[in-house]
Amino acid sequence: MEQQGILAVVSGFSGAGKGTLMKELLRRYDNYALSISATTRQPRAGEADGREYFFVSEEEFRQMIEEDRLVEYAQYVNHYYGTPRDYVVQQMARGKDVILEIEIQGALKVKKRFPDALLLFVTPPSAQELLRRLVGRGTETIEVINARLKRAAEEASGMEAYDYLLINDQIDRCVEEMHRLIQLQHRRTAYHLDFLNQMREELRHLDARNL
Repeated sequence: MEQQGILAVVSGFSGAGKGTLMKELLRRYDNYALSISATTRQPRAGEADGREYFFVSEEEFRQMIEEDRLVEYAQYVNHYYGTPRDYVVQQMARGKDVILEIEIQGALKVKKRFPDALLLFVTPPSAQELLRRLVGRGTETIEVINARLKRAAEEASGMEAYDYLLINDQIDRCVEEMHRLIQLQHRRTAYHLDFLNQMREELRHLDARNL
């Protein structure tokens, strides 16, 4: 029987390097699966259904909500985005550790549905470094960068809800630390389940008369 996979939820500031970290993690190890979101927006050039997203109609998405088939969902710029529960559960049943990249509000919803989920928050080593990375992209206006910095300040208030902070100051070290923490969660989960099963079995057969 394959070992049950776990769910790792990754959040972090825009510019912290979440995407790069997860791509490198998947490249180095074959036991991970990146969760695919469902969305009501139209596919962009080069995107394929079931690869970047599951593209569905708004009617289909609303039905998924009604049937409780989403782990979490949100609406951004007139489009819905959500995490299909079946996809996550199926990948975990195959022994895959599922990586889900979402914002703080969604992460907390996932934690309620999957109490054993591991919550990781990725951050650069300093606020000044975050600014340097955002400016260094060279793809956004000063107004957009300042909006991202304002958003980061808001997100910082929820960082304590996460199990671990990952300081992304060096990509190789950060990838290996992410991998180590996820595998540690495996051992914790396995230990808890084994201990609980053993304790339940022993309690069923305890009898004070046998002392």
